[in-house]
Amino acid sequence: MPTTPHPITNEKVPLTLGHEFSGVVEEVGESVYDIKVGAKVTIQPIIYDGTCGACREGYINCCDNNGFVGLSGWGGGLSEHVVLPRKAVYEVPDNVSMEVAALVEPLAVAWHAVNISPFKKGDSVLILGGGPIGLAVIQVLKARGAEKIIVSEMAPRRKQFAKQFGAHYVLDPSKDDVVACVKEVCDGQGANVAFDAAGVQAGLDQAIQAIRARGTLVNIAIWEKTATITPNWLCFRERRYMGVATYQEGDFQDVLDAISSGRLQPASMITGKIQMDEVEEKGFKALVDDKDNHVKILVEVSR
Repeated sequence: MPTTPHPITNEKVPLTLGHEFSGVVEEVGESVYDIKVGAKVTIQPIIYDGTCGACREGYINCCDNNGFVGLSGWGGGLSEHVVLPRKAVYEVPDNVSMEVAALVEPLAVAWHAVNISPFKKGDSVLILGGGPIGLAVIQVLKARGAEKIIVSEMAPRRKQFAKQFGAHYVLDPSKDDVVACVKEVCDGQGANVAFDAAGVQAGLDQAIQAIRARGTLVNIAIWEKTATITPNWLCFRERRYMGVATYQEGDFQDVLDAISSGRLQPASMITGKIQMDEVEEKGFKALVDDKDNHVKILVEVSR
């Protein structure tokens, strides 16, 4: 969160939190004709300038000055009301609940990661981490026809979540030889693609060695520490390592369509529902002290 004024919003801390949220349209601007008051919507929270080189090429997620509603200003999901550009607002299909609509943002992260990767139907995939993004990647891969989904995760409850959402194999890196196990279930060659949703050095080392020749490791995680890579592990097998950032235009609509059609069924990601006056104890503290037993805790801002 910005401690100096953000270049687009001109806001800095303290700010209202919440970049994963849904709501109901109360008013529309004078030039908005394609969405009506009362519509259920979810918010694509990327803030971008539209003028930098990345934006001009359509890569709004790579904007030189990017930020997020709920992290960089313009209010957020914990606001009673927000005013946002039309391009940030996506109407929710009638058969999708407001609760599930609040899950579109993390699912869009996973959707974009799979989209931009070389994954194709029938591939075998390794996922590092069974947190919210890792679980979202499982669901997207399942919907897109992955042949074998392998998850590396230590926390018992998260391992259960991974199986529940469609992982075919769940490994515990504190007990299992991840590289050997992945190769064993992938015809001795390794996974076609791996997704790092953990951001841990030991996992990075394992994933690079667990993908096959010309396989790709896709980094989704935001790292808290500097990582090291052994380039020879990439060079001698012509493996690739790539980064992905959130989502781009089209990803939110694709996720909404997939949920509406039943290809994605993410409701079980919601592990708690609380009110605003419970946010500190049952929200933030629960995610700090008991994060392994939660995926997403929803906050009802107004009754």
